[in-house]
Amino acid sequence: MKCLEECIAKKQACTQKECRLWINFKEEYNCIGETVRRNGKLTLRDVAKRMGVSFVRIKQIQDAAIKKIRKKCI
Repeated sequence: MKCLEECIAKKQACTQKECRLWINFKEEYNCIGETVRRNGKLTLRDVAKRMGVSFVRIKQIQDAAIKKIRKKCI
């Protein structure tokens, strides 16, 4: 997570949106790695609040993702 270390040193949020760890949350340098380091696990309600969408929508996304994973495992 060299990118995150550079962002922390510069005290600037990451701008590399193509990065797999990028999230739109400047308070944690736009990095999911920093989010996990600071907070540990996040609940679906936490994710919904951060993303500005409803809990129900986050749950729908989670359910769809789990369904896709199960299909690939069969």
